[in-house]
Amino acid sequence: LRTEFVYLEREHLPDEDEQFAAYSAILEVFGQRPVVLRTLDIGGDKKLPYLPLADETNPFLGLRAIRLCLVRPDLFHPQLRAALRASYGHNLKLMFPMIATVDEIRAARAVLEDCRAELEAENVPIADHIEVGIMVEIPAAAITADLLAHEVDFFSIGTNDLSQYTMAADRTNADVAKIANAFHPAVLRLVQTVVNAAHAQGKWVGMCGELAGEPLAVPLLVGLGLDELSMNPPAIPMANTMYAR
Repeated sequence: LRTEFVYLEREHLPDEDEQFAAYSAILEVFGQRPVVLRTLDIGGDKKLPYLPLADETNPFLGLRAIRLCLVRPDLFHPQLRAALRASYGHNLKLMFPMIATVDEIRAARAVLEDCRAELEAENVPIADHIEVGIMVEIPAAAITADLLAHEVDFFSIGTNDLSQYTMAADRTNADVAKIANAFHPAVLRLVQTVVNAAHAQGKWVGMCGELAGEPLAVPLLVGLGLDELSMNPPAIPMANTMYAR
């Protein structure tokens, strides 16, 4: 569940109650089925008109996603509090994007625990246990997945960004976008590295990138050991057919 929709097409930041209402409505539909909520991923090339951010020469390498949230508690705290409140009675999992280091995971989890403590002090009911994972979309995270696995409950590999960072090719630049090919052996070796590192420590691995919905990739990804594939709804019937074979 990408959460940027709550922030779009509006003139001000959504407050905690607005976010709580949005997340709760979705969780009610899913009941006890798992919902993985990805925290806010804006900044760099993805901006909000009411949130002034500095222009950056290399926006894909800049202050975005978890990096931005960690320096802007006015963004991060309300979202985490809203998610925790909505988690009560449901199977919610939280996922932090753009993680590169162990320190970033620990910092994000510390904020999450502060929010949990605040809500408990306010006698607000929340889920007893919420799995916490990260997006693996930076090569540094893939290469050190064995270290990061100690800090999380699961990984989700974002092949769109992982491909462009690995191949040094901007996927929004038509002149070089084809170079950022998720089928390249360098990208697939990183995927295998993440799967092996996670499984060695009993953690599950999903994939949420365009590769996960590519029919030719499904058998390959299953063979690499991916536990979960996240894809657009139209791709699901074809993926089921490929897996059944």
